Amino acid sequence: QVRLVESGGGLVQAGGSLRLSCAASGGIFRINTMGWYRQAPGKQRESVATATNGGFTTYADSVKGRFTISRDNAKNTVYLQMNSLKPEDTAVYYCNMNYWDTDYWGQGTQVTVSS
Repeated sequence: QVRLVESGGGLVQAGGSLRLSCAASGGIFRINTMGWYRQAPGKQRESVATATNGGFTTYADSVKGRFTISRDNAKNTVYLQMNSLKPEDTAVYYCNMNYWDTDYWGQGTQVTVSS
């Protein structure tokens, strides 16, 4: 059974940093794309950053220069380093994995940035 487990959320002051981690398990190999999405209260879920198996990355304009996505393919893990956090970054962050054309989601981790 494919499973994504996230960790690393929490409460931080504006300007601070957090690092999210997401580990995939369940007999998987050669994951295509892994990424992070977020959903703030009253808003739609949006893509934050994605990374392909080959190393191609994408970022939302709102996080470019502040967030960095990385992967450890040997561990089937994706990370999101978030620096210079702003109150508008407050949301539930979800890990996503596209594996054999199927999307899998983590349970979500809360990130709260206080002003």
